[in-house]
Amino acid sequence: MTIWTWLCRVVRPVVVGFGLALALAGCQVIPGDGPWMGGAQASSTEALPFDLIDLTPTTVMAFRPASSIDRPSTTSNLSAGARVAVAPGDVLRVRIFEPYEGSIFPTIQRPGADLGVQRVTDDGTINVPYAGTVAVAGLDLTHIEQRIAERLKGKAQDPQVIVEFVSDRSHTVMVSGDVRQPGRVSILEGVRSVVDAINRAGGPSNIPAAQVEVVVRRQGQVLLTAQYADLLAGGDIALQKNDEIVVRPNSRTFTVLGAVQKSGNVEVAKPDLTLLEALGQVGGLNDERANKTGVFVFRLGDIQNNPGARARVFRLDLSQPVSIFVAQQFGVQARDVVYVTNAPLYEYNKIATALYKTFSIVGVAKGSVIPATTF
Repeated sequence: MTIWTWLCRVVRPVVVGFGLALALAGCQVIPGDGPWMGGAQASSTEALPFDLIDLTPTTVMAFRPASSIDRPSTTSNLSAGARVAVAPGDVLRVRIFEPYEGSIFPTIQRPGADLGVQRVTDDGTINVPYAGTVAVAGLDLTHIEQRIAERLKGKAQDPQVIVEFVSDRSHTVMVSGDVRQPGRVSILEGVRSVVDAINRAGGPSNIPAAQVEVVVRRQGQVLLTAQYADLLAGGDIALQKNDEIVVRPNSRTFTVLGAVQKSGNVEVAKPDLTLLEALGQVGGLNDERANKTGVFVFRLGDIQNNPGARARVFRLDLSQPVSIFVAQQFGVQARDVVYVTNAPLYEYNKIATALYKTFSIVGVAKGSVIPATTF
């Protein structure tokens, strides 16, 4: 008995047995690009680490995407003319006029009433001719004008005092991160809200609004963390001096796997993205591979706010026409995983191909390749 005969008698039955086992195991043994979803078909989810939810016209109502309708702005009633107290470091311009000629200060028709610019000292004062050292820290411009006029009583005839900001050193907010012009922005220049400050800094630098995150810190504490798109939709808040605004990219993506035209990570382009739109962004299902009855969405629980929350798996049967409308109503969220299973026939083809390649090994060992028709 030759070595080839012995191999055929010994190895071939082993290979046949292996092939039968492979066929029974099915998609659990054959390599694939996603999980075997047979485990999600159990009638009870008690032992599963997730809740399985079939998407129907009734159940999908609880998972519709968040409305993208703009909300009323919370900053619409802020006053642009709110009084602002002067602080050390601010630079002021003081002008004084008198109504009659021959006084210590000129009339409004004559030049010379401008006393120049003055920086508020560290002790909160400025120097005004004939009025001396005037404490201005903590006062708004109107009160400073009144205080200087009081100091000039008996020295000037009905003096008219005008005080203006020249340079604001203390009433600023810091805008940093991915903006075109990072730096300090004065809230005295019509900047009343976070969006105002970001716009004054040139806006986000070449980043879509849906992928921008904004962090606002106040007195060393995080006051707000939100998507820039949410601020534009009415979630804007008022600013206070010394607030810090950080604009940074926050890539919000979902993942698509399985029998689709193009798998991978996809950016959430808008807050009300639906499952149908998500599948459309990857070219839809693969006609040769996809199992239309096996479209799944994996979603983690809210681990940050609710550590005990269970994950959820949503199942959609796209073979039913009504499922198109269901997919239009189901909202996809960042970090979701959309998985389209392979059709059973495609799995069987993979098994048959594996068996053919396995038996071909025996044919090569014997000296000839066994044709596929043998099986």
